[in-house]
Amino acid sequence: MGTDIHQPLRGRGTPKAGRKASPLGRILVSTAVILLVVGGAGWVAWLSRVPEPVEIAATAPEAAASSPVAADQAIIADEARDESILAESEETLASEAVPRLPGDSGAEVSTVLDENGNEITKIAPGTRSTPGAVILTPPNRTGQDPRLAHLPDPAIIEETAYGALPVRGANGERAFDIYARPWSGARGTRVAIIVGGLGISQTGTQHALRSLPEETTLAFASNGNSLKRWMQEARRRGHEILLQVPFEPFDYPAVDPGRGTLTVNADARENLKRLHEAMGQITNYTGITNFMGGRFLSTPDALEPVMRDLSKRGIMFVDDGTSARSLTDKFAKALAIPFAASDIVLDATQERGDILARLDDLERTARRNGQAIGIASAFEVSVDAIATWANEAKGRGIEIVAVSALADDPER
Repeated sequence: MGTDIHQPLRGRGTPKAGRKASPLGRILVSTAVILLVVGGAGWVAWLSRVPEPVEIAATAPEAAASSPVAADQAIIADEARDESILAESEETLASEAVPRLPGDSGAEVSTVLDENGNEITKIAPGTRSTPGAVILTPPNRTGQDPRLAHLPDPAIIEETAYGALPVRGANGERAFDIYARPWSGARGTRVAIIVGGLGISQTGTQHALRSLPEETTLAFASNGNSLKRWMQEARRRGHEILLQVPFEPFDYPAVDPGRGTLTVNADARENLKRLHEAMGQITNYTGITNFMGGRFLSTPDALEPVMRDLSKRGIMFVDDGTSARSLTDKFAKALAIPFAASDIVLDATQERGDILARLDDLERTARRNGQAIGIASAFEVSVDAIATWANEAKGRGIEIVAVSALADDPER
């Protein structure tokens, strides 16, 4: 046949059967494969280590939250940060030097008479000499948070060698206002009852605290025992308290009021020392009241330094009313000291019937004058009679108030 299809395939690359690879080639290929596998595994392992720091950082807060120690440290850090922010804010306010004015200085008050002779009080906005903002501070801060009533207010105390003594605050605050027990402020018949001698007898003090209504004013003897403990208990129970200071009676020393008595023959420095020692025994009292003291309270030279000291401290003086010759009311008025005096001693005799009769006299006095103050000692019979009468008197429309509510206060 004349076509190429039938010709042998000689020059067309007929495959050569049985070609074998050389030994060197096989070695090179195997080595390359091994290096590729080992290198790839190493690369993957290295890559797997890169995210670890990121993962740890992301889970660190969870670990901290699960650890009490770490949580406490976080809270402490937050509190420290808050305190730092507060301090910075206070520094900023201080640097701004915003002027402060009393709260009652923002108005002009005048009184005129109308055509019928009636007084008319006009209140108009006051003018200020400097423009800009001012901070108005309340003229008198009254009352104390009941949860803190057993603790002294740091704004109205000064630390001395005799202890913490009351003093007027920077903005005029007074212990007389801050430690006073609130009352309704309503018009009506009001009675204040003071029970003194607390701290002398432990059982008597306990019985008085358990039995007397909280409206009763309690007076703690400055030469008593465990006074801070009893003071705090009384304040927690809602009582207003006084400090009872011993003063020299006419028949001294045959009748001795006890340790720390202020006497007529002692000089003013010694009497003020004794007064401050007494005042440092407790805190949170609205004023002091006398234990005995007929002679001392009627001697002007002895009494004046004491009353002048009280006038600087923002507390009142309560006269127990046992001496007709007492000059405390005159000094209190002259020195602008809040003042109150007892109308009736309720337990001159330790007999329940007599005490109840005196309490009825006290009520009649209050209905006639609008108010009355009675004073007694923490004898069991006195405490029980007062507790019974007070609960019944409330039902007759008598409001039992603390003695500060009935005091004459030149600043009110």
